[in-house]
Amino acid sequence: MTRRKPRPLRRLRNAALVSVTVAGLVAANGPVVASVVDSAYTDYQRSRPEYQARYGDWQTVELPERYRGQAVHAALLHTGKVLLIAGSGNEAEDFDAGTFRTIVWDPVTGAAEEVPTPEDLFCSGHAYLPNGNLLVAGGTRKYEVLADDVSRAAGILTVKNERLDGPVTLPAGTRFTARGLVYLTTAEVTVPPAHTMADGTHMAGQQDVWIEAEDAGDGYVVTEGQQFQVEEFDARQRSTLYGQGDTITLDKQNYRGLDASYEFDVATETYRRTGRLTESRWYPTLVGLDGGRVLAVSGLDEHGKVLDGENEVYDPATRTWQAAPELERYFPTYPGLHRLADGSRIFYSGANTGYGPAEEGRQPGIWDLDDNSWTDVDGLRDPDFNETATSFLLAPAQDQRVGIVGGGGVGDSEESTARFDVVDLDEPEPRYRPAGEYPSPARYVNAVTLPDDSTLLTGGSVGYRGNSQSDLFLATVYDPQTGHLHEAAPNEVGRNYHATALLLPDGRVMTMGSDPLFSDEENTLPGTFDTRIELYSPPYLFAGDRPRIEDAPQEVTRGSSFAVATSGADVTAARLLRPSAVTHQTDPEQRSVALDVRRTGAGGYELAVPAEEGLTPSGWYMLVVLDDEGVPSPARWVHVG
Repeated sequence: MTRRKPRPLRRLRNAALVSVTVAGLVAANGPVVASVVDSAYTDYQRSRPEYQARYGDWQTVELPERYRGQAVHAALLHTGKVLLIAGSGNEAEDFDAGTFRTIVWDPVTGAAEEVPTPEDLFCSGHAYLPNGNLLVAGGTRKYEVLADDVSRAAGILTVKNERLDGPVTLPAGTRFTARGLVYLTTAEVTVPPAHTMADGTHMAGQQDVWIEAEDAGDGYVVTEGQQFQVEEFDARQRSTLYGQGDTITLDKQNYRGLDASYEFDVATETYRRTGRLTESRWYPTLVGLDGGRVLAVSGLDEHGKVLDGENEVYDPATRTWQAAPELERYFPTYPGLHRLADGSRIFYSGANTGYGPAEEGRQPGIWDLDDNSWTDVDGLRDPDFNETATSFLLAPAQDQRVGIVGGGGVGDSEESTARFDVVDLDEPEPRYRPAGEYPSPARYVNAVTLPDDSTLLTGGSVGYRGNSQSDLFLATVYDPQTGHLHEAAPNEVGRNYHATALLLPDGRVMTMGSDPLFSDEENTLPGTFDTRIELYSPPYLFAGDRPRIEDAPQEVTRGSSFAVATSGADVTAARLLRPSAVTHQTDPEQRSVALDVRRTGAGGYELAVPAEEGLTPSGWYMLVVLDDEGVPSPARWVHVG
């Protein structure tokens, strides 16, 4: 398949939302959209009330220099502050120096504080717990080494122990020999003892460890099965403890995962240590389960291999992780997972980011956790273009529909797609169907569900990590009820890899981050991580007076109703919006739940919360009410239990 060329910017079906100037731009190719729009809409024109009322408005914010960082992970806390986690921020020098960063920023006051970060949580996963704390798990144990920088052969050695009397621990730096050459272990390894099988035979215990050649050179490369011996052991010891390896190479060495796990305590704004993960994970997805438990899926292990279906579950009561062999299932890294209303099933959209073979784990489907069964969901166009795609649960969550937009080829492919498909998971045989075409092929688009049920799609690039200056200064708003994709004011900062976006309580959208490889069209000058923040004000913020919630309980219960007092226009709808915790276009938390509304008097309403725990998981939500024009109130935080 050849690289998809940027498509012309199509005329929107809702003509009232398209100005004459925009209609004149429909022939502009995707990457050129930025320059065309920039020349057509001056800052003055974009500041005009009539323009903002149609397309919204962007503002750029810079934190004080000491607080600027790489916002690889972003989460909205129920205090209204935003947690920005960089860890080492894709900077190998910072990793080597042990410089790991977390910033808490208040978008209302502009105040920022740095939080001590205990380990490198760069490229971890995260999920909210019922008490509102954010569980952060995984991260970076070691940075990748590109093939050109690899001078000593290295790889995974499987150490086997045939003794029955107990485990054996070998320290880091243990010298193994093969063919008269020496290799050293880079970490301590404990090898479990052998165990007796049902038929009376013995099965050796085994454990993997990373080894590196003592010296440089091709002679140390091993590509076929080879036995390794511990140099200091005698013949008897070597017969019961030895290593086997078949891939000790000078190839690129992947990032290696970390078994870190912490709860970020919102009240104290500190990390609280929990039990360690049972598997090290880099690029994992965390998704909530019943009872506030959390499932961790996929990731690169401590040796840089994609975990082969070894998933695990966190128990917030004991603050520990337990392996879940009954839920063994393989996914590529950062899979797009969305929990369904029945609570026991999870939909895998097919979207993912990072690592995994092209032929495995790419099929969208519904995963039933009750029996670990799987049902394929077919119909997705461009199924080979799911990497760096974006998927999101359409609003309201009761509709059980998921959209997927954009994406590219596996690895560092420059190919991308303008596909935009939607699946209705309530159908007897769910199947993806076209929702239209995005205005341009795109990777790294961020999707943010707004209080009026629409979804803002913003940022992205045509090429891998914005190569060849292919960032898309493009924003659109998707209406899930009409199926229309409306044009929005274009973002002014290019956003590609490591960009994030989330909804704020006042109804604005915050977007940040971008990590291009290069800064020039010829791909010769190194890129730099963009630390600026942009705030998007949707058209509803320019629609005049907004309704307001004057009084509401802080605690509400699923399956029950509660009273609210409002001011302003009459209320016709209400939503509970779960705050985002997003990284790499992956946000299993984001959802908008519709509440039944019954008027009880002047400004008084009774709102009913759905009973299904899978639809409204326990935790903190932003409560908004909307008038008959779809204008939302500022949010009020409520806790659902």
